[in-house]
Amino acid sequence: MKSLQKWVRLPSAWIEEGGLRKFVWEKEVGGDNIAALMALMAIAHNADAETGESHITYDVLCKATSLSRSKLSNGLDILDELEIIDRASNGRSTYQLRNYDRDGGWAMLPAKRLYANGRIAGLTEFRLRSVTELNALKLYFLFVARRGRDTNMANISFLKINEYTGVDPAKIKAATSLLASSSLAYIERIPSRTNDMGVSNAYRLAGLEAYRHMGTRGRGQDATDFDWLSDT
Repeated sequence: MKSLQKWVRLPSAWIEEGGLRKFVWEKEVGGDNIAALMALMAIAHNADAETGESHITYDVLCKATSLSRSKLSNGLDILDELEIIDRASNGRSTYQLRNYDRDGGWAMLPAKRLYANGRIAGLTEFRLRSVTELNALKLYFLFVARRGRDTNMANISFLKINEYTGVDPAKIKAATSLLASSSLAYIERIPSRTNDMGVSNAYRLAGLEAYRHMGTRGRGQDATDFDWLSDT
């Protein structure tokens, strides 16, 4: 595995356009869809910063994601079919992030701090057998795309989470709890100074500008500071 950066660029237009809704939980493909999003994370982590092309072997991908070779292969097929990556004709160890453009249309994806001994630590307990795991990864990529660079958090309502990802609002809490227990993302409660009863959830990604959170910004942070992102 190449030396990782603190964060990498992930093309995000497909997420903004509702592409995460295509990763559905069905008996035949649920686990493969989880594997696809896990593989996408590792591919992006190893992509060239100038071109978005990732040169990474199956062995390295399997170790990074804790996936078997067969599940990794199935996941890569899905990413290819959904036109999120292209597989280079010169070998299966080269993957191109589709629509990669350094000048725009990308989001900051945490990288280096997610790893321990060559593995994405937060994915080591995923077993590809639970809709909660799929929902958690869909929410993770949504939070990556919707993160505000001024606040270092994504603030988005359950209604909009459902709109972008297709995740049942009743299952969002379980998904965000898994993200937190896996040390991938955390929930921050943002109080409102303009409404005594107003509280908003904001989601902070682990491993990305870790020094910027409610503890360092102070409780003076107001939910209205996030209105441009919340779409409520």
